[in-house]
Order: sequence, then C-alpha cells, then structure tokens
Amino acid sequence: MSWNDAAAYDAFMGRYSGPLAPLFADLAELTNRQEVLDVGCGTGMLTGELVRRLGTDAVTASEPSAAFVASIEARFPGVDIRRAPAEHLPFEAGRFDAALAQLVVHFMTDPVGGLNEMRRVTKPGGVVAACVWDHAGGQGPLSTFWRAAHDLDVSAPDEPSLARARGGHLTEIMTAAGLREISEDTLTVEVEHPTFEEWWEPFTRGVGPAGAYVGTLSSDERAQLREICRAELGDGPFIVRAAAWAARGMV
Repeated sequence: MSWNDAAAYDAFMGRYSGPLAPLFADLAELTNRQEVLDVGCGTGMLTGELVRRLGTDAVTASEPSAAFVASIEARFPGVDIRRAPAEHLPFEAGRFDAALAQLVVHFMTDPVGGLNEMRRVTKPGGVVAACVWDHAGGQGPLSTFWRAAHDLDVSAPDEPSLARARGGHLTEIMTAAGLREISEDTLTVEVEHPTFEEWWEPFTRGVGPAGAYVGTLSSDERAQLREICRAELGDGPFIVRAAAWAARGMV
C-alpha cells in the first residue's frame, strides 16, 4: 500500500482533497498575520491554500513521508517543512496561531496524542482544526468503489472501518486532548469526472487501502470490479459528491 508516490496520491485523492482545502481553511477562520501549521500535509493540497491566503513565510508544515516532504519542498519553496508524525511535532510550545490537520486524524497512531501535540504548539486562544472523510456514513469520495468491492467480495476490507470517520468522534478526541469551545460541521465537495476511465485509473496505482485491495485481485476480478463501478457511475461525465466531518477547537 503506497503512500510514497506524490504524483499517484494526487491523482487518486488530491482530486478530492484539493477542493476540500478552501472549505476547511474557511472553517478555521484564519486571518492575515497569523502563523499556521499544516499537520500531516501530504502532497500539499491544504499547504497551497494556506500559502495563497497567508503567504509562504506564515506557513509551516509537518509530514512523516519523506517522498511527500520532498514534494512540498519542490512545490512550495520557502515553506518550513519538517519530517515528523503528528504525535511528535518538533516545535516549541505556543509557536503557532493555528494548527490544522486535513484528512490526517484517522491515520494517526495515537489521535488524542496527535491533537494534544497540535494543542501544545498552538498559542493560548489559538485554533486547532481537523477534518476526516465521512467514510462510516458512506459519503466519502471512495464510497462507490467500496460498495462495488463488497458486491464482488463480501469479505473485502473497507475505509468505513477507519476509526474517527463518524460524526461526533472528532469532538470526542478534541475534548480528550484538552481543547475547548469545540464546534463540528460537515464540509461537502463536488468533483466532476469527464470519463469513467479518468475516475478508475488512479485506483490501479496501489495508493491507500483501495489501491492495495485492487492489487490483490486477479485480472478477471479486477475487470469485474471495474464493470460494477461503471454500471453505477456510467461512462461520464458524472459528479462525485463527498462529505467530510470537520471540527474546530480553541486552545
């Protein structure tokens, strides 16, 4: 299961996380002259939005994948990017006005610990915000794929099994991490795919649980899965609607 190919990840999930980034930044209510940390920045969908709003000097990022760190360095020269997991942020206490984690909490080894670290490096009165796709509610961007996978194979894994993908769980984790005045909302994006092939091809690149599952299939099984998806989506163009749970807390 690859998380180390920036181009493959962008083709697979960046097409959804990119449109989500401005909605998430709006939720955080960022203003000029703030210093912001992008935790688990991946290939930089949120990083780029923060740079556009606040300027390069105001944005710092952290990311455990060396390949993704290299991608950020190439895409956003001047952004301070550190290779580190959310649970061990290499920054002094109270450095940032806000710390944001887009689509990261459900991959943290210790979510409460990760959000506690985000709280630690944020100034008193600052904002900590996080969002996750609504996998458990069947409204994530990959829901069509996983429905088809289960039609083909009832024992197939799925992303709804990812913890913290249900409404209310971000609030629970933020509360446990010591944040206050927590509010939760739903963010929704719509992405148009011109053809079925454009939608399907990224699933063959081995990215994430979906890509790993496709890699386990025989050629015949893969063809069956592809056609089940096509039967639901059509040949295109079509729109994929995806929802994410988002929460904002104060330090």
